[in-house]
Amino acid sequence: MKKKSDGDTRNFTPIRFALLCTAILLSMALLLGRVAWLQIVTPSKLVKQEDMRSLREVTTASPRGMITDREGRPLAVSVPVNAVWADPKTIISKGGVGYNERWQALASALHLSLSTLAERVNSNPEGRFIYLARQVSPQQAEWIDKLNLPGINLREESRRFYPAGHVAANLIGFTNIDGQGIEGIEKSFNAQLTGKPGSRLVRKDKFGHVIENITEVNPVPAHELQLSIDERLQTVTEDALDNAVIWNKAESGAAVLINIPTGEILSMASYPDFNPNNREGAQLDDFRNRAISDTFEPGSTVKPLVIMTALQQGIVQPDSVIDTHPFILDGHRIRDVGYYPELTLTGILQKSSDTGVSHLSLAMPVQKLMDTYKSFGFGVPTGLGLTGESSGLLPKRRYWSDLDRATFAFGYGLMVTPLQLAHVYATIGSFGIYRPLSITKVDPPVIGTRVMPEELVHEVEHMMESVALPGGGGTKAAVRDYRIAVKTGTAKKIGDDGKYVDKYVAYTAGVAPASNPRFALVVVINNPQNGAYYGGAVSAPVFSQIMGDVLRLENVEPDGMPADSDHLLVMHGSHVAVPGS
Repeated sequence: MKKKSDGDTRNFTPIRFALLCTAILLSMALLLGRVAWLQIVTPSKLVKQEDMRSLREVTTASPRGMITDREGRPLAVSVPVNAVWADPKTIISKGGVGYNERWQALASALHLSLSTLAERVNSNPEGRFIYLARQVSPQQAEWIDKLNLPGINLREESRRFYPAGHVAANLIGFTNIDGQGIEGIEKSFNAQLTGKPGSRLVRKDKFGHVIENITEVNPVPAHELQLSIDERLQTVTEDALDNAVIWNKAESGAAVLINIPTGEILSMASYPDFNPNNREGAQLDDFRNRAISDTFEPGSTVKPLVIMTALQQGIVQPDSVIDTHPFILDGHRIRDVGYYPELTLTGILQKSSDTGVSHLSLAMPVQKLMDTYKSFGFGVPTGLGLTGESSGLLPKRRYWSDLDRATFAFGYGLMVTPLQLAHVYATIGSFGIYRPLSITKVDPPVIGTRVMPEELVHEVEHMMESVALPGGGGTKAAVRDYRIAVKTGTAKKIGDDGKYVDKYVAYTAGVAPASNPRFALVVVINNPQNGAYYGGAVSAPVFSQIMGDVLRLENVEPDGMPADSDHLLVMHGSHVAVPGS
C-alpha cells in the first residue's frame, strides 16, 4: 500500500478542522435556538408546569368566635388542630403507598391499616385532594409532618370545645366537623361566629419544604358572642331541674330565669341534656332546647292575667267576693280541688279556684282576655332569634261556647312555651311593662311598653304573694327570708288522638323579691310519674331551690314577709273576710 504524501495530510487536516468547527457552530446554533424557543416562544407553558409542581396554596384558619357568659366566662372556644390530607397523583407518581416503616407509621397514627390507607389513595389516582383525618392534635400533626412522605400534607383547622360540658348545652348547641353551627346558639348566630379564612401561596422544593412565600391574604377574624346567661345561675338551675325530673320520674323538664329590669335571660335549662364534647350515645331528642320548642297548655298560671283583665274592665274590685260554688256549664261540671263557697280575688289565686276565674271570664268579652294574653306575650315569638323556637298558639275561633270561655280562664285552649310563660311573669314583675327579651348581654336601661296599669298589676302581684303563704297552693315554693309572688299550675296533656290523657304538666311561675321584683322564674316538669303531679307538689320545690340560690348568689337583701300577710286571706268557715268586705 502506498503511503499518503505529506501534501495529502496537509490538505486533510483543514477539512477536519472545518467540519469540527461547523459541528460546534451548529450545536451552538441549535442550543441557542432551543433557549430562544424556551425563553421567547413557550415560556408561559414551562412556568405553568413548574408552578404546578412547586406552588401550593396553604389555607390559614380563622378561628370561630368564642361564646362567653355575661361575665366573660368561656362557654365555647376553638382550639387549633390539623387536618391530614393526601395528593393521590403525587403519591402514585412517587411509587405509591409503600410497605415500609414510614408509611406504616402514618397508617398507625391515623388508626388505619396500611391496606386501607393504600386503598383510599388508589381510589382516585388522578385526584389531588382527599382527607385522611380531621381534627388531629398539633403534636400528632407535627409527628406526621416529620415522616416527610410525598403527597401527605397538613391543613390548619380548629375544633370546638365547651369548657362547661353539659352546662347550657341545649342552649349553646354545637358545630359540625367543618366548624359550622348546627344546633342552638352555634346555629342561630353562625354568621357572627364565623370568620373568613386566609391563604398563603408558597413554593415548595421536591422534599415538600417551603422555600418561598409568594402572597398572603390574612384571615378575617370572627366576632365573639357574649350571652346574657350567668354560668353560676345556669348551673344551679340545671342541677335543681335535673334532680327534680329524675326524682319525679318525669319525661322532661325546663326552666327559665329572666332579669326583669333588662329582659335578659339569665339561665335557660332543659332536661334531658348532653355533653357537647362527647355526643356519643346521646339521642337526637336530647339536643332539643325544650324551653323554647315544647308547648303546653299553661293551666292555672294564667289566672293572675284573668284577674287583671277583670279589674281593668271594672267587673270586680280588689276586695270583691266571688261565688265559687261548683256549677254545670254545657253539661260539664266546673269545680275546684277543694270546696270554697266564696272567695276573694286573693283567695281565688291562693286556692287556685277554677270556678272563680270561670265566673270572671264569663262576665267579660272573650276578646278582652285574649288581648291581655297576647299583650303579655302569649301567641307571639319572643324575638330571641333562636332556631327551633315555637310561637305557641292562641285560638282563632269564630264561636266561643261558654265552656270554652270558662276553661280559657284556667289555661286550656292555648299553647305556650316555658320561655313565653317566663316572659309573661317578667312583665308582671315589672308591673305591666312589656320588655323585649335578650339572650345576649344588654346594658340597662331597657325601655319597654306599658301593657297594663301599674297600680292594677301591683295589686295582683301582691295577691299572688298569698299563694306561697300558709293555706296557699304553693307553700313549697316559699323562699326563706324573701317575699315571692308565685302561681302554681297543673294541666292535663293531650294525646296523639287530640284527646286528654291521664298525663300532666306541673308548673310554678313567679317573681322575687316581691317588694321589688328582680327575677322571674318558670319551672316546668313534664309528665311526672312518681305519684305526685300537681305543680304545688312537683315544680314548687324546684322553684324554691332555684330562686333561693339565685337571690343569695346575687346578694339580694332579704325583704321578709309582707307587712299585711295576716290580711291577705282570712278564712272563717265558709266565709271569706278581707279588709273592706
